[in-house]
Amino acid sequence: MNELVSEGIGLMVLGMGFVFLFLVILIFATGYMSTLVNKLFPEAAQPAAKVPSAPVTANNTVDPQIVAAISAAIHQHRNR
Repeated sequence: MNELVSEGIGLMVLGMGFVFLFLVILIFATGYMSTLVNKLFPEAAQPAAKVPSAPVTANNTVDPQIVAAISAAIHQHRNR
């Protein structure tokens, strides 16, 4: 019985060792591939994401109803 348990523990340690080794190799390989892709295909600087703005009227001002709705929402949020 003692020999069977020691073989089981030995197989467990061997299996966990292989899994650990595989994961370490996978981490380094992923980092290397990321570096390689960034060197081969550099990205151009991305412009800042455009935030959708509130609808504007002809004279380039924000609609007063939108301002009132935003103000009411802020007031309600602060009163909570």
